[in-house]
Amino acid sequence: MSKLVAGNWKMFGDINMISEIKKIDQHCNEIDCEVAICPPFPLLFSANEQTENIKIGAQSCHVNINGAHTGEVSAEMLVEVGAQFILVGHSERRQNNNETNNVVKLKSEAVHRSGATAIVCIGETLEERKEEKTLSVLQEQMLSSLPTKVTPQNTVIAYEPVWAIGTGLVPETDQIRAAHSFIRGFLVSTYGAEAHNVKILYGGSVKGSNAKEIFSIANVNGALVGGASLKSSDFIEIITAASNSV
Repeated sequence: MSKLVAGNWKMFGDINMISEIKKIDQHCNEIDCEVAICPPFPLLFSANEQTENIKIGAQSCHVNINGAHTGEVSAEMLVEVGAQFILVGHSERRQNNNETNNVVKLKSEAVHRSGATAIVCIGETLEERKEEKTLSVLQEQMLSSLPTKVTPQNTVIAYEPVWAIGTGLVPETDQIRAAHSFIRGFLVSTYGAEAHNVKILYGGSVKGSNAKEIFSIANVNGALVGGASLKSSDFIEIITAASNSV
């Protein structure tokens, strides 16, 4: 299957950075992979207006369609301004916003309700990795975070070791392979043969210099990229590696 490279801008960027999105979009006129950028909420509409070849995503959503939820945004509202992907369960939100597995599941279902594709993030901490709990943590997160119906169209899984996000640390090839293989096995056993085609992204200090090696690993169907997605030249390196790996 073709790779998906998604950029998570987190709480970075201003209206002037729409120019970076336009550069990425222009580069993606003739590539053999799917590309998405998830900017902060205020930039979604402008980003969507300026793109033809890449998709725009959001970084979170509320579980309800509407209501008295000051400061929140529903999946339906995000879709209305152009979001086709919505991240749920990123480790920063699990930790900093106390989002439990159950909350992540409700958000995943809200994304499906809106018609967008949920990118569900899972991953272990460094302590859990040292205690050899990685696979059990991933299993529990998938059991409790994933919605009832998962298809290649409505769900993408992003495996992001918490200890590798923004640190420059990258798991060994065998560690990534083992995690992705485990995730694939869980998906197929839970959701059936169709889950062979659910994309599983790797995230955590992905950059142009290591992207080719990461994309060569079995069951790595793309990347969720943080800091390296903020600068068009850096992100294009990763996109090129993904396109060439198909």
